[in-house]
Amino acid sequence: MQDIESAVRIRNVAHHFGEPGDARRMLALQDTTMDIRRGELLALIGPSGCGKSTLLNIIGGLLAPGQGSVDVGGKAVDGPMPREIAYVFQENALFPWNTIIENIRLGMVFQRVPKALHEERALHALQAVGLTEFANHYPAQLSGGMRQRAALARALSLDTPILLMDEPFGALDEQTRMVLGEDLSVLLSRTKKTIVFVTHSLGEAVFLADRVAVFSARPGRVKEIIEIDEPHPRRPAFITAEKFTRLRNQLYELLHDEIRKTVDQGTRSGGF
Repeated sequence: MQDIESAVRIRNVAHHFGEPGDARRMLALQDTTMDIRRGELLALIGPSGCGKSTLLNIIGGLLAPGQGSVDVGGKAVDGPMPREIAYVFQENALFPWNTIIENIRLGMVFQRVPKALHEERALHALQAVGLTEFANHYPAQLSGGMRQRAALARALSLDTPILLMDEPFGALDEQTRMVLGEDLSVLLSRTKKTIVFVTHSLGEAVFLADRVAVFSARPGRVKEIIEIDEPHPRRPAFITAEKFTRLRNQLYELLHDEIRKTVDQGTRSGGF
């Protein structure tokens, strides 16, 4: 039976890409077991190709694991769960011919939210990300950071308890990432949503996460989980604190050898 404090329960998950017998078949993720707590932000960090996004897609039901199981809210994941899980990707995937509020409403149409709730939910989500005055603008009229806020608003409007975020700020400049990180921390403190957040940034992981799962080089496994004992919302002053530097350095030490293994794998396969 699933622990009442666990939003997601992952047991012995592994996944290959490629068909059995194919010389190019690759083990991307191996023997991954963890519980994701209700209301926490868990960051997944590790070398490129270590299976972070693969695990995210398995949690979201977009990909079936080759081995093991995932439960969400005590139910086995065997496909997408739009009532339980919403996604925010690195690319905002907004329809350019629709206004921001129309883009948000479309998400609710796909989720089959009753039409009577669309306006209220859309406006509430826009308010949560500070975009109320841009509701009737088109994506091309907004900056990259504002478009990513709109993508987050679309996910929030679905009112799911779980958000999966795959490098949502990866394409943005560092200053914008910092500001959006602060906003996400405030949002987490207000909504108590469970967020699984893939990132390559050590600083972003420390600033945002309640826990950081550090993955090994491919085939990926959880090498260690680090607790970030700092309340939300996180403030910019945390970045200059000794605690932040210590935790960031701890992540780097855990990742250094794994990154080196990834580079060596690329060299052996003719990647350089």
